[in-house]
This record gives sequence, structure tokens and C-alpha cells, in this order.
Amino acid sequence: MDAHLHLWDTDVLTYDWLDGPLLRSFGPDELDVALQDAPDDDCGFVFVQAECAPEQAVAEVDWVSSLADRVPLRGIVARAPLEDPAATDRHLAAFAERPLVVGVRRLLQSEPEGFCLRPGFLRSAEGVASAGLSFDACVRWTQLPDVVAFADALPDLAIVLDHLGKPELGSPQAADPADGTPWAESLRDLARRPNVTCKVSGLPAESAGEWTDAQVRPFLDIALDAFGPDRLLFGSDWPVSGPFGRWLDTVTSWLDDRVGTRGHHAVLRENAERVYRLRSAGQGA
Repeated sequence: MDAHLHLWDTDVLTYDWLDGPLLRSFGPDELDVALQDAPDDDCGFVFVQAECAPEQAVAEVDWVSSLADRVPLRGIVARAPLEDPAATDRHLAAFAERPLVVGVRRLLQSEPEGFCLRPGFLRSAEGVASAGLSFDACVRWTQLPDVVAFADALPDLAIVLDHLGKPELGSPQAADPADGTPWAESLRDLARRPNVTCKVSGLPAESAGEWTDAQVRPFLDIALDAFGPDRLLFGSDWPVSGPFGRWLDTVTSWLDDRVGTRGHHAVLRENAERVYRLRSAGQGA
């Protein structure tokens, strides 16, 4: 179960942030190619909003849902404007009519300190919890204390931390930079909140250049120590982090060394199904 897949089509929706090699469409055809170097296995996907123009958030859900005959989608994490409670209510009403929506995300990584702790944002997040949806928190590691306070303020909201909080990996030649850092301490603090889980995803995009298994393993070890195997979810972050097969192999081999069979299945499938309340395969919209 890949709990963090992106897809986009620049001919359908507007993505102002795209540049470089990502400035093209990544849809079912491109995903098929990416999966050629992955094990031949029964894989499901949770699509996570790809930051199209804010006014296109519901249209993005409809476009992605239309791909369900080409991509084995199990759920959608949609964009919602949580800074605006009235607009959030309208989005939640629209999402209630779209059964593939299992969670929402409002990117926080570029927002100022305390953005997610403002009264309006907290009020919107309460609505997300009441709707039975989860919230994906995509932040940089310096914002982890805000996520701690956010989780404390909303104990009934299921919060999924994306990409281990985006730690700075540095270069592959650097000494072990993970343990004892402010990121590690903040991640452990966040893990003490039972309503928070963490995605094993996105680290390749945080590396300064090429990355290696040895480079990322210390960060995965700290996440495992903090959250345990029952609160970690595998995500590819494709195509932002790629190639797909290489990251899957890295996580799988790390799990083989660190956890037993039950923990292996939990991280790679079962935790995502539980956290996102996914329907059984074949029970689409």
C-alpha cells in the first residue's frame, strides 16, 4: 500500500510550483513505467493532493477519481483551505459526496510559525475530525513543535506526518547526522501523541544530490524507535521522490533487518488501511 502517491496533468489543472524535470504530466502511463522496476505485487495507492491552484481542489479530486480504472486507488487526501473555516465547510460538504476522499491536507511547509495554531485553522481541523477524515501534516523539521501543539489541541483528529517531518539529510558522505539533532528530539516528542502516525516517505527529495541506503537508514531507525512499527506508513512520494522501485527496495530491506513479519506487513499495508479507514479492495466509489 503506497500511502503517498502524486499524479498531475498540466493540461487539466494548474500547478505553479512545478519546474525542472517535474514540469510535465505524471499520470497512469508514467506510473506504469515507474512500476516496472518494482516487485510484481498487488499494490494499492492513496493519492495525496499535488498542490494545484487552490480553487481547483475539488476538480483535482474529480480528475483523480476518473483515473480509478487505470490506477488502483484506495483513497484520496484532498486539499482543503483550513485557514478559512467557511471555505473548509464547503469543501468538506463536497468531499462527503466523493467516497474516495479519506483525508485532507493543507501544506504547512512554507507557512509562518504558528499558522496551524490560529483559531480559524483549529476550528476547521475540528470539522475535519468530525467528518471522519484524517489530516496530513507536511512540514519542515523546524515546524515539528507546531505539529506537537496542533496534535495536543485536537486529540480526536488523526494526524499523519508526511516525510518524517523533512529532516535535512545532507550529503551521502556525511557522518550519521540523525541522532541527537533537534529533528530527532522533536520527532520523538511528536510520537508521544497517540493520534499521530508517520509516513516513511520523501527522504530522497531531502538529500543533497544522490542518496544511499546507508544515508537514510539512521533516519528510518529513529522514526521506528519513536513511533514503532504500528504507527509507520510506507509512501513513495512518487514522482517527487524516485525512482519508485528503489525507494520501495530500500524500505523493504530495512524492514527485513529491523522488524518481523507482522511489523513488515503493518508498515507496508495494514497501517495505511487502518489510519485512512480504507475500504476493502474492490469497494471503490
